[in-house]
Amino acid sequence: MTDTYSLLVALAAVLFAVGLLGVMARRNLLAVVMSLEVMVNAVVLAFVAGAWHTRTLDGAAMTFFIYVAVTCEIALAMALLVLLARRRGSLDLAAIEELKG
Repeated sequence: MTDTYSLLVALAAVLFAVGLLGVMARRNLLAVVMSLEVMVNAVVLAFVAGAWHTRTLDGAAMTFFIYVAVTCEIALAMALLVLLARRRGSLDLAAIEELKG
C-alpha cells in the first residue's frame, strides 16, 4: 500500500498538470487566471505534503506566505480583468493581443 505522502504529491502533480493545460488551452482570460489559481493550489498542496512528511511547520509557514502573495495577485488580476472587460467588451485573449506594443 502506498503512503499518504506519495498520494499527496501525485495529486499535486495532477492538479498542476490540469492547471497548466488550462493555461495553455483556454482563450478566455478569466479561465486562464482560474487555471493559474489551480496551479498555485497544487504547489501549496505539495508544500503541505512535504511539511506533513517531515513533521515540521516549514510547509505550513510557506503556505501562509504563498496565500498572502496570491491574494494580492488575484486582487490585482480581477481589477485588470474588470477594466479590460469594460474597455474591450470581451476577455478573449485574441482581442487583448493587440495591446502588445
